[in-house]
Amino acid sequence: MIIRDIFQETFYSLSANKIRSGLTILGIVIGIASVIAMVAIGQGAQASISSKIQAIGSNLIMVRPGAQKSGGVSGGAGSAQTLTLEDVAAIKSEVKNIKAVAPEVSRRYQITAKSANTNTQITGTVPDYQAVRSVSMDLGSFITEYQAKASAKVAVLGSASRDELFGTNANPIGEKIRINNIDFDVIGVTKSKGGSGFNNPDEAIYVPLSSAQSYLIGNKYVSSISVAASSQEMMTAVQNQITDLLLKRHNITDASSADFSLMNQTDIIETASSVTGTLTILLASIAGISLLVGGIGIMNMMLTTVTERTREIGLRKAVGIKKIYINMQFLAEAVALTFLGGVLGILIGWAASLLVSKFSTLTTQISPNSIFLAVGVSAAVGIVFGFYPARRAANLSPMEALRYE
Repeated sequence: MIIRDIFQETFYSLSANKIRSGLTILGIVIGIASVIAMVAIGQGAQASISSKIQAIGSNLIMVRPGAQKSGGVSGGAGSAQTLTLEDVAAIKSEVKNIKAVAPEVSRRYQITAKSANTNTQITGTVPDYQAVRSVSMDLGSFITEYQAKASAKVAVLGSASRDELFGTNANPIGEKIRINNIDFDVIGVTKSKGGSGFNNPDEAIYVPLSSAQSYLIGNKYVSSISVAASSQEMMTAVQNQITDLLLKRHNITDASSADFSLMNQTDIIETASSVTGTLTILLASIAGISLLVGGIGIMNMMLTTVTERTREIGLRKAVGIKKIYINMQFLAEAVALTFLGGVLGILIGWAASLLVSKFSTLTTQISPNSIFLAVGVSAAVGIVFGFYPARRAANLSPMEALRYE
């Protein structure tokens, strides 16, 4: 009976001041919605990055020139020149449990085709690159062994580069593109991987490694070596073999002084996940500030309510209503405000996440944990910020309260 009376009193009290109650709830709504939307965006970004990294190849180990320092590669891929085709041949012949090895050189050039032009990354590589990096063809064929050995002036376009140079979904097979004032014949177009950013594979253009070294780069060094291990379980063993082999070939006795660095696919995903996880926490924390502001708003409203209802509280205590029930009544009002705000915030946050997915390239992931957290936080906010006003109301002296004007 007492519980029902508290619910009724709570409903009547909040509905008597609809505008004030609505504005107080608004802070909680914005806070909860922001937390859910920001966490969904962060987790969506993390999943998207992981899927794109996995799409670049299976069981992939990447060898790059430059010494490993504090988790990074000094100089960056391509700026240091320590890896050669002889290193590639040694890895192929001496390292066990590998499926394929694909060296590459990469550099950005201005590309022209008829009246169109674009600036994109040219990747000189070998036929095994298709298997190592999971490249699928949409039109034509990838680079062949004959073309690689003959330094043929042929090019395979990424889907985005094709669209930029020849038009959306055009068939450019047999057409010519001009790279560094040299004509290359288009022999294929890769299927889209849905990439984005500076090193988007859909924007890349692939040419034979020998052609890139002879006509474009002008040296025999490689920018990186991609190695596909035979299985996930063998990646660590393969990585150790490559490290030992290159240290021996480069006459380096101290591994900390290596002039190359290795990173496997798992490392890349973990690093990316760590960065996006930190970003998600940062975004959620910023959004959580509005929850604190909303809680302060609830406390302010409840203190005002206690002041306005001082005579009512005195009358209740005078007729024998116990202190605990008055405490529960005002605490229930605070919790009700945050509960309503929490429910509306969840709905709005969910809707905002769906809108982000619909109107942007980012796919958000709504986490049940973030919803449960939002509900728990909204309830906690109501209890924490409603406790002091409720306690103050319960501790009022009946005689002083009845005399209050």
